[in-house]
Amino acid sequence: MRIDKCVIINFTKINDRRGNLTFIEGGRHVPFDIRRVFFLYDVPGGAKRGGHAHKKLKQVVIAMSGSFDVVLDDGRREKRVHLNRSYLGLYIDSMVWRTMDNFSSGAVCMVLASGFYDEADYYRDYKKFLKAAKIR
Repeated sequence: MRIDKCVIINFTKINDRRGNLTFIEGGRHVPFDIRRVFFLYDVPGGAKRGGHAHKKLKQVVIAMSGSFDVVLDDGRREKRVHLNRSYLGLYIDSMVWRTMDNFSSGAVCMVLASGFYDEADYYRDYKKFLKAAKIR
């Protein structure tokens, strides 16, 4: 099942009394070359983000500051993952519906994507996603 491929990636954390450092290299620390990076921030209390799936795109979601939950759904099972450390990333495979909620005040979410923005790669209608997920 696709949801089983969605795992936490523990990035290298270099401890230093002056402050910690974490680095991420595409194709090495994440299982794809990074083609796009975007941020979610200033999310109002109670708001949800995501609410879609990708046909081919893969992503790694990181809580750079604060915390939030990612709810994953592959059409068969659902899993909730709480992110609150900047050295942990959640790998999300293609054909997995994702919704993000429970954002703390000041939360910043960084997303690393395997491809450039392409509206044709999105399922934004859950029923259409479920229909497509059953034939794969």
